[in-house]
Amino acid sequence: MLALALAGCSRRGEIDATGGIVAVRSACPTAAIPAQTGDITVFNPANSTDASAIDVVANITDLRSTCADGDQFYTEATFTVNARRTDAGGARQVVLPYFSAVVQGGSAVVAKRIGEVTLDFAPGQYRASAQAKAGSYVNKSAATLPAEIQQKITQKRKAGDADAAIDPFAQPDVKTALQRTSFELLVGFNLTQDQLRYNATR
Repeated sequence: MLALALAGCSRRGEIDATGGIVAVRSACPTAAIPAQTGDITVFNPANSTDASAIDVVANITDLRSTCADGDQFYTEATFTVNARRTDAGGARQVVLPYFSAVVQGGSAVVAKRIGEVTLDFAPGQYRASAQAKAGSYVNKSAATLPAEIQQKITQKRKAGDADAAIDPFAQPDVKTALQRTSFELLVGFNLTQDQLRYNATR
């Protein structure tokens, strides 16, 4: 038996009074870095992918998010970009593009923005770091399960009932509603096709 808490402060894994296990589902969009987009390699010359041509390598770390609940859910993600250059000569500034996208149901991009993060290398230094952030708004109504779906999930079931052994999450209408109301804020480097191909095959 599974009891799903859609709101409140129940902790995941708690056993409730019915013997069910509480699983907490937040309507707030979660933040994540899509595969192959958390790193970027800049070459000089740009048309080379030889190791000897690597100019700057950077990666996104420490992605954290907060969610403000109002008429809309506002999610703000902060992250750190760490970079290393191969030539630690004079001072240098490197600007790298990144994207933030709101994705619904795991695949539908409903909004996308491009930002830039600036890295300042001090003279004689190989490494530089910078902070950046991204934000998204999602309508509360779009991210909230319909009342009838919530009732299906949270209704108490007793042993011997016809639906006692049926997992409510396996029901097509529940699965569809969960997917439709699921949102993510995805953050990564805004890579060219060549850069994305390099990340996927290196």
